[in-house]
Amino acid sequence: MHTHPNPTDADTRPELDDATREFATRVFDLARAGDASALGFLLDQGLPPNLRNEKGDSLLMLASYHGHLDAARLLLERGADPDLRNTLGQTPIAGAAFKGQLPMIELLVEYRADVEGASPDGRTALMIAAMFNRTEIVDYLVAHGADVRAQDAGGHDAAAAAARMGAPDTPAQIERLQQG
Repeated sequence: MHTHPNPTDADTRPELDDATREFATRVFDLARAGDASALGFLLDQGLPPNLRNEKGDSLLMLASYHGHLDAARLLLERGADPDLRNTLGQTPIAGAAFKGQLPMIELLVEYRADVEGASPDGRTALMIAAMFNRTEIVDYLVAHGADVRAQDAGGHDAAAAAARMGAPDTPAQIERLQQG
């Protein structure tokens, strides 16, 4: 048998049988659907609250992205990491900013999520909110410590990112916040 001198995770992970893969798919579907009751039962049985799928999306990432406050709160109460990134480096708070879900952002911040939530390219939750003209989310994130002067890898701040996307209100909002 030939072994690699530096095996990767893919080389060392056990092969999952069909039943296990099917169960995992159902678990992640429960998070997407926000089924807090079923998730609670599984967590009681030992399901790890930071379980992630093949894309690195955690149960919390899926519940928060789809706007399921009860499921997200349950996962956070059971120890889910509010800053756990997927394989693209995205955080639950950035996903909630993209979807325009202020109540979810408030919940994540309550559980100490990093308000920046920057991805590997430097794009923050504030930039994402500004790009999609989410004025209330911009105000909330700034009030909770988001840096209005932060720049992504291309050197663009939230105002520039919003202007590039054609957002009607947030470029001026960010500029006012930068001055004040």
